[in-house]
Amino acid sequence: MIEPLSDVRQISKLAYGFMASKALFAALNVELFGHVSRGARDIETLSNLTGIPDHRLQTLIASLVSTGVLVRQGGGLANAPATETYLVPGAPAYFGDYYRFQIGGQMYGIMDHLDAGLIGDEAGLAHNRMSGWLSDPKRADDFSRAQHAGSLGPAIMLSKRLDLNGATKLLDVAGGTGAYSIVFCQRNPGLNATILDFPTVIDVARRYIDEAGMADRIALKSGDAREAAWPDSQDVVLMSYLLSAVDGTDIPDLLARAFAALKPGGRLILHDFMLDENRSGPSSAALFFLSYIAHQPDATSFTAGELTPAIVAAGFDQIQDETMIPEITSMIVARKPG
Repeated sequence: MIEPLSDVRQISKLAYGFMASKALFAALNVELFGHVSRGARDIETLSNLTGIPDHRLQTLIASLVSTGVLVRQGGGLANAPATETYLVPGAPAYFGDYYRFQIGGQMYGIMDHLDAGLIGDEAGLAHNRMSGWLSDPKRADDFSRAQHAGSLGPAIMLSKRLDLNGATKLLDVAGGTGAYSIVFCQRNPGLNATILDFPTVIDVARRYIDEAGMADRIALKSGDAREAAWPDSQDVVLMSYLLSAVDGTDIPDLLARAFAALKPGGRLILHDFMLDENRSGPSSAALFFLSYIAHQPDATSFTAGELTPAIVAAGFDQIQDETMIPEITSMIVARKPG
């Protein structure tokens, strides 16, 4: 149950939240948490390492301590437990690049265009749809690098929940850098994958796939998933974070394309932001849906139940859904009869 706000200070905390976000991104950009983790605990040392003058760094650190990201300890500084786990470069669970490049470097600026998206002012949008955003190679590289950092964890979670024993062909639609395909192929030795994505993204994916030693098992296909031909006779079609990023009118066609690409008995896997059935949250999913409107005004938010009729209309049965990333995403699995 979401408690209604009852105090103006709660509203203020919401309104001022962007300031804490910028403090976090700024600290990540100068690798402050990495320096602290490696033993740099005093202002003078940190100032020399980051290149930020003492008085400015003191102000940044005060904001980070006030929000619990850093803690004062024994006359010096230390990372909070979550900071040490997720925001120190090189840590196994490092997530900082996702916050730096996607949230700080891209989504933060995109949200400046939310008002234009809400009223349908095409000239005021952040960019011309997702295809327009990713047409620039540098932007596509930054976006894809951030997505890769953010997708590896969910990819591992998803691979553990799905039994792909016996599957030999996976089509990863809008598969980005191939985080899901790489993890799925590593976990299933008999599986080969094909990634379909925009040309600029495929160029980035090739680098990650080569680094993973998967070039012989993961094929790359350039194209817009709404227009390009999809490979057929697939055992699995995966669409992660795709339906939330397109116009609502594109969803039935994408589901029909998935149905046509699958073998009889093949599975469709949808992983995406999903609202609760009462549309009261979760907050993170709702805000991610909202961000798309800044560049894709006809993108739609949905619950698993709201997607189900379209999945049935495409021909699928045995539809099941479950939470994937708590408070953010869900997974829907459906089969092609046969």
